[in-house]
Order: sequence, then C-alpha cells, then structure tokens
Amino acid sequence: MAFKHGITLLEISNGARTLTAVSTAIIGLVATAADAIAGVFPLDTPVVLTDVEAAIGSAGVDGTLAKSLRAIADQARPIVVVVRVEEGDTDAETAANVIGTTLPNGKKTGLQALLAAQAQHGVKPKIIGAPGLETQAVTAALVVVAQKLRGFAYARALGDNVSAAVTYRANFGARELMLLCPDFLAFDTTAQANATSYAAARAMGLRAYIDEAVGPHKTLSNVPVNGVVGLTQDIHWDIEDQASEAGILNQAQVTALVRTDAGYRFWGNRTTSEDELFAFESTVRVAQLLADTVVNGMLWALDKPLTPALAKDIVGTVNGFGRQLVASGVLLGFDAYYKDANNSVASLQAGKLRIDYEYTVPPPLEDLGFNQRITDSYLADFSSLAASG
Repeated sequence: MAFKHGITLLEISNGARTLTAVSTAIIGLVATAADAIAGVFPLDTPVVLTDVEAAIGSAGVDGTLAKSLRAIADQARPIVVVVRVEEGDTDAETAANVIGTTLPNGKKTGLQALLAAQAQHGVKPKIIGAPGLETQAVTAALVVVAQKLRGFAYARALGDNVSAAVTYRANFGARELMLLCPDFLAFDTTAQANATSYAAARAMGLRAYIDEAVGPHKTLSNVPVNGVVGLTQDIHWDIEDQASEAGILNQAQVTALVRTDAGYRFWGNRTTSEDELFAFESTVRVAQLLADTVVNGMLWALDKPLTPALAKDIVGTVNGFGRQLVASGVLLGFDAYYKDANNSVASLQAGKLRIDYEYTVPPPLEDLGFNQRITDSYLADFSSLAASG
C-alpha cells in the first residue's frame, strides 16, 4: 500500500433511496376550437396550461375547448396538456383528426400528440379525454393512448337512453376506461342559457381534484360536481333500488350522473375491465401510480454491479415507498421481496434481477347493508323508567 500521511475520504453511495410518487393529476385534453388564438393553441401541438382559468380567454367560443376548460376549472386547477385539432367537414373527418397519427416527419397529431408531452414539456398526462368528441372509434383510441401513458380515460357512453348506453358499453373491455351517462347541463355565459356540459370534462377535472385532495384510492363516485344545474337526460336514482336507471347503468359498468339530495354527482366505481381484479377505478389508478413510480425511480440502480447489497437496496427502496402509501391510506398493505425462484444463477449471471412486490388497494364501499328489527325488549323496563321520571 502506498505511503500517505493525511486523511482519505471514501464516499459510499450504497443504501435505499426515497421514491417520489409520480403526479396522477395531470390532464390530457384533445379539443376543437376554430377561433382559438393560434399562437396559444397551435394545431396538433401539446400545450401545457398551468392556469386553466386564464387560458379560457384564449380558447375562443367555438368547438369543445372553452367548454371543456370551463368544466375542468370549475372542479380544480390542475396542469392540463391541451392538443387542439381541426374540426372536419364531417363527423368522420373530425374523428380522424381527434384520433390523429404520426406524420412522415415524426410529428404526432391528435391524441397521439399527448404521447409527445413528456419529451417536449416533461409532463405525462394521466387523465385522458376528448369531451364532446367521443365516437366509438375515438373512445377506442383514447384507451390505446391511455394504456401507452399508463393513464385513465373518461368518455361518454353513447346512446339516447339507458338501454342504448348499456348496449354501447359492450364495445369495450379495458381497465383504463370509465364510461359516463348522460351529460350535465351548465349555464353558458355566451349563449346566456343552459347548455350541455360534457360529463367527461367534469370527470377529468374532478378526478384531478380528488387525486390532489384525497388520493387515487378514492373513486370518482359520490363527490359533488361543481358548476352544473341539471342533466341532459332524466336518470332515475334511488339509493335502495338497484332496478333504478342509475342502478341498471352501474350493473353494466357505466357510471351514472345523478341528482341526490346533496347536489349532482357521478354514481359508479367501475371500469370496463374484463378482469375483476381491476374492476374498480381506484384499483387501476393506484396500480398505475405504483408501476410508474417504481419504474421511474429505479434509474439509479441500472448498470451498477449486481451484488446482493444492490438487490437489498432496491427492495428497501420499494418497501419504503410502499410504507408511505400504507401510512397515507392509499394501500392496506405492501411487501417487496427477493424470490430465489425468479432469480436463477443463469439469469443473475446475465445481469437480470427480478424483484416481486404485492399490495392491496382498499375497495370502495359499494354495497352497504343494515338489518332492521322491531322488538319489544326495550319495554321490559317501562315501569321503572316511568317511575324514575
């Protein structure tokens, strides 16, 4: 060993890290607005809004953009990524513009432009929608984009009545989608009259609010919706009657819009998933939060020497995040661990490490029951109670 008369400092960077949860409250909105200020909302370009209220002044009055921003702003003040598309001469042309594509020069248009938001602006939309522009093809494309972004889409269940909406629901089977029926009514200051206010836009704004105020483990259901005065269709709702129109929609995994004694609300917790493990909106969104946070938070570990100490640090890092979610009520339980069966000598030698983790999301209380009994047992002490009075 070389001679030295002095001090040597070795910096040790081993140990578990702290994972920072990704934001689940960023909205991705695709809309039309022929009279929007082009410099603020250029066509087919993701634009990040940090002040939704102020942006309404640049959104014009035509199309769906201003109405959607108003519906969102009534619920919350989230970050919104807007992609404005051109309204076509036909519904089919508009739908094509909304769905979008990737041009030969690499530019993405329509919904596909939401995929460019992270590269261009460092934000990743998680709450996806094209309110007022939903066709079956558009909603199918919303699901595809939501899956790529590990996000969640909200869309109108198309149909003139409950039966038609239930029939329409059968077109989808994705866990990243919630269908809504019908739309809200809100006062339109331009028309100076009540007008349709897109349910999907109000859902997106309320979803962002709930994420920030409570967390993704609380579903959209049974939370007051701000700024609305009615529904575009009469939906019969009775909290005890599953045969009501709202109950029929819920049974078909469609979220109903209802008027309760305490205001207008979304009523329903279900996605369109075929997998019962992801039947609830809250389960899907917490699973997405976990996956994104764990994956994005592990860059520090890649390409380091694969040692038992590194594996232990990775497990400790993931468990630390899980404990945070349990403490905040987002999860009921969480455990990350190294499993020998998933890590053979050959796979370790090839630089491959597999860590397992399991978790439980609290389900929403969807069905509450009481047993009411009439009894004469409380008359047994009648005389003594009367005498003591």
